[in-house]
Amino acid sequence: SRFTCCWVWAVFKAHPYISNILGYTALFASADLVQQSVLGVDWHQMARVATVGFCFHANFNYHWLRGLEKMLPGGGVKAVTGKVVVDQLIAAPLTISAFYIGLSLLEHKDDPLEDWRQKFWTSYKVRIKSLSRIRSCSICAGPVDCYHPR
Repeated sequence: SRFTCCWVWAVFKAHPYISNILGYTALFASADLVQQSVLGVDWHQMARVATVGFCFHANFNYHWLRGLEKMLPGGGVKAVTGKVVVDQLIAAPLTISAFYIGLSLLEHKDDPLEDWRQKFWTSYKVRIKSLSRIRSCSICAGPVDCYHPR
């Protein structure tokens, strides 16, 4: 009902951390679902990806973006460029590493660094080339507190 929808939206606005956690978990799970949809869905794999999104990425990005805004405040070209450069140099390697190592640990692999060694540089190059533009749009949307009020 409309009341329930408004109530849920009010809770998310009042508690941005909750909306961030749920948003990243849903984002990771749905991205994995779309990727798997061609060959058939492995629900256990999707659960592992959602777990990594929930346990690491949601928390990291929530605090990282808030800290980045404090470190480089504003939405001008210079500030956004600085945020994107710092994000790509610091956050990108951390988040890519957490993803591959986290999945390997959840899969109980003998060498949890194997996938990371094989896929890190390719993933990092793709992120630098394509996701820098997306991250710029995200940062341009405004300071974290503007779309996640306290």
